Amino acid sequence: MIRRVLAFFIAAILASAGPAAAVGYQWEVALPGYRYEFPRDHFNHPTYQTEWWYYTGNIKTPQGHNFGFELTFFRQGTARPATPPPVANRGPSKPGEKAPPDSGIWRPNDIWLAHLALSDLEGGHFYHFERMNRAGPGLAGADLASRRIWNGNWEVRFAAASPSPQPAQHLQAVSDQFTLRLTLNSQKPPVIHGMNGVSQKGEGRGQASHYISFTRLIASGTLDLGTQSFSVTGFAWMDHEFFSHQLAPEQVGWDWVSIQLSTGEELMLYLLRRRDGSLDPYSAGTYVDARGASRHLAAADFSLTPGAAWTSPATHAHYPVHWTVRAHSLGLELTISTPLDSQELVSDSHFWPTYWEGAITVHGVRQSTMVTGVGYLEMTGYDRAVALPR
Repeated sequence: MIRRVLAFFIAAILASAGPAAAVGYQWEVALPGYRYEFPRDHFNHPTYQTEWWYYTGNIKTPQGHNFGFELTFFRQGTARPATPPPVANRGPSKPGEKAPPDSGIWRPNDIWLAHLALSDLEGGHFYHFERMNRAGPGLAGADLASRRIWNGNWEVRFAAASPSPQPAQHLQAVSDQFTLRLTLNSQKPPVIHGMNGVSQKGEGRGQASHYISFTRLIASGTLDLGTQSFSVTGFAWMDHEFFSHQLAPEQVGWDWVSIQLSTGEELMLYLLRRRDGSLDPYSAGTYVDARGASRHLAAADFSLTPGAAWTSPATHAHYPVHWTVRAHSLGLELTISTPLDSQELVSDSHFWPTYWEGAITVHGVRQSTMVTGVGYLEMTGYDRAVALPR
């Protein structure tokens, strides 16, 4: 969904320093009928202005010490090539078209931002880091040929040359305070959210994204935290979106949740909040059954109701960290809570939003049967309205 927006703010920073060389073809927008192909669509789509790969998960040690993690990669296009770069969805450039001029490997045609966070749920600590790179001589990117998404020494590698649409993925993130290395094996094929190939966020043409998820990744590996080393296992979730649209002026923030239930089912829901306090009718979600079949949920198909809030000592924003989910057609009623209230990523920049992103636990009822689960919750626009540059 339209939530990972820090890359937009990178573009604003660059624009404040001077005009970018945005000449040539227009950015592609997400339109119905897109032909998805894997593994191609797990990687870069340079004809779209914005793209992100978003990994979250709940992992624990054999002794029951629980952690949450987030590793995200953002790409923001800042300069349009003179001709469209080859992309499998649209094919190679036409015969006779001139190649884009060589402007040097350091030219910031794409800015790559990454976020890394670890929630020590028993220890009560939240660690987070961010970095920004140009692609340059291989500093960051997302490449089909090498099956790799990376920013410095933070990376995810897909199993080499695997024809499967759900290959094993190997995640590594190294920071001053911890190092995380995981192997992620998907139990289900990738899910395409929305309808007819697009996740619609507004009424205009192209006010949408192409949105893909791995909703049940089995995670196993190691976590080195300080002087301690842990073996960890658990569940992870991966989102991948690419698009070229912006928030509508009346959309000021959103609430997004991913849930992995003990029944083998998953749920993704998001609410788009409007300036007048109402919910945008383009709020939506997806239900995934235990076999991997998915079903689109319109705004009328569910409710996501906020409960008790946590007040940030840094921004004084009030984040609802308890929620109730109801989906009557699924016979589903769930209560969401978090073991750690303080999972806010605070930004000091006018251009970068502050947001809350953290591990959650889930309890409730699915068709009269008690269920539990884990997941991740994201909330934006609570300290100030999210305002994207135009």
